[in-house]
Amino acid sequence: MPKVAVDGEIIAQHELAKDVWRMEVEAREIAREAEPGQFVQLQIPGGAFTLRRPVGIAEVSLQKGTVAFIYRVVGKGTKALSQLTAGTVINVLGPLGHGFSCKAKRPLLVGGGMGLSPLLFYAEHAKGKADVLMGGRCERELFWQEIYKPHVQDVFCTTDDGSCGTKGFTTTLLPELLQKGDYDLVIACGPEIMMKGIARIAHEYNIPCQVSLEKRMGCGLGACLSCSIDTTSGERKKVCKDGPVFWAEEVFDLA
Repeated sequence: MPKVAVDGEIIAQHELAKDVWRMEVEAREIAREAEPGQFVQLQIPGGAFTLRRPVGIAEVSLQKGTVAFIYRVVGKGTKALSQLTAGTVINVLGPLGHGFSCKAKRPLLVGGGMGLSPLLFYAEHAKGKADVLMGGRCERELFWQEIYKPHVQDVFCTTDDGSCGTKGFTTTLLPELLQKGDYDLVIACGPEIMMKGIARIAHEYNIPCQVSLEKRMGCGLGACLSCSIDTTSGERKKVCKDGPVFWAEEVFDLA
């Protein structure tokens, strides 16, 4: 997959929820090549940070030639990203990694927390064919509902406290959806314990499942080995280069 490093102008930057930001960057070459599930490496301007920051691609506009990222402020690097303003030029390397399978006729997206960010690009790409199941601790965390509604058929929600949708986790509601629906692919992104549970349930219903893994990445190109993982075959793979998307049985024991 072609990848380039381009200097792109930040078109928009605003806070969606507490510590959750959306940044839109003009990067026509990357927008043209990007596939759902891929990510980029952002070089924070100013020279204070040596390593780039990996961020999943949340939205693409071919018309405007822009890519958008939705990220959470968790440390100094993402804090610095959130302080950048429209008009600032930022270097973007990408698109990187392997994305999701886009051949499904009726996919179900399952996300928790910031895992809903890369799934949004898939929903956009699926043009109304997908449903989404999203989980959070409370209703406040599911601000994603309004973002997803223009791109999916149905939005299903679970919350730990029952303040929105079904009380429980995404794994609480998933069996009911798989039993009633006609899904031919489950795609999951979020906490690893959630993805394992989702993958096992999908396996029980004989529905293929892909998961997007998150690991600390130094280079994003497969050279530094910081994101290496063990797979079920015993082979070591790199999340940045071989993933971040894997078939669930490659990385989780589903027996």
